[in-house]
Amino acid sequence: MFPDKVYYEPAALEYPLGRQLRERYGDVPWIPIESHNNIEELRKNENSQFAKMKRHLIVGVRKSLKYVPNHKTSDFLVPYTSSGCSAMCLYCYLVCNYNKCSYLRLFVNREQMMDKLLKEAAKADRDLVFEIGSNSDLVLENTVTENLEWTIESFSKSEKGFLTFPTKFDMIEPLLKLNHRGRTIMRMSVNPQEIIRKIEFGTSPLNSRIDAINKMCEADYPVGLLIAPVVFVENWRALYKELIEQLSQKLSEKAKSKLSIEIIFMTYSFIHRSINKEAFPKAVDLFDKALMTGRGRGKYWYKESARKEGEEFLKEQIAKNLKNIPIVYVV
Repeated sequence: MFPDKVYYEPAALEYPLGRQLRERYGDVPWIPIESHNNIEELRKNENSQFAKMKRHLIVGVRKSLKYVPNHKTSDFLVPYTSSGCSAMCLYCYLVCNYNKCSYLRLFVNREQMMDKLLKEAAKADRDLVFEIGSNSDLVLENTVTENLEWTIESFSKSEKGFLTFPTKFDMIEPLLKLNHRGRTIMRMSVNPQEIIRKIEFGTSPLNSRIDAINKMCEADYPVGLLIAPVVFVENWRALYKELIEQLSQKLSEKAKSKLSIEIIFMTYSFIHRSINKEAFPKAVDLFDKALMTGRGRGKYWYKESARKEGEEFLKEQIAKNLKNIPIVYVV
């Protein structure tokens, strides 16, 4: 069952969503906290408790609503209704921000956040794109809060702008009949099934993700595709060749006509290595000294030569199998 317990800021119960969550999960312990950012008993846990902590739910009020300029597939990164996640991908970038406390945090002041989104979209002189899923997976969060459904319908009233979010999950059925008016863009992250199974713990299988893309396209949502993160495991060429061939075979023609592709190579860190060794001692070790180099304090990414080889290989396979789908960027 998820969650096994809830840590909450008492002020969260002053909001309708906070009260709804209290009623929905009233049969598990609710533990009051001063701040969702610093829960001392969880912060002091050993790294080996990482997976257990992912079963906890934290409920609070988001304080900062500062938008951060972005220059990839959106104009701004927007603090939104959640941060963290209950999945356990071994490379998760949220671990860099939250360390072992990268559990799912929900923020109940969604009306305040939506009001700002609508105002920012309305006053702009063009259609801005707002990334609302940079700190969490909103499809996963929606199974707990139904926030994504509420968000899509609320923003559909806007005459300007677009929302966008990435996901590794297939639970999109509640979204299919919504009046989205084409103003919400889902971007599905894919990887070879072997990498999903061994590295992206707790996420949806590849075939289910592809089915979700097809269904969202059929429902006339704008949809993107992320090949992300690219992980140089031992047999990476064979795995990514098979992945792109599967996409070619299983994506609908409508999906192929609408998609664009983002390619993102994996970054890693000392924090990941420490947590993974203790929490998942039998899991794949993603650190490869021969292929990686330092990227800031305690962080690693693939050497330029490896990245270039990977980029050329993926572009070749995409050109061969997904001929008309554009690549938006590679990073």
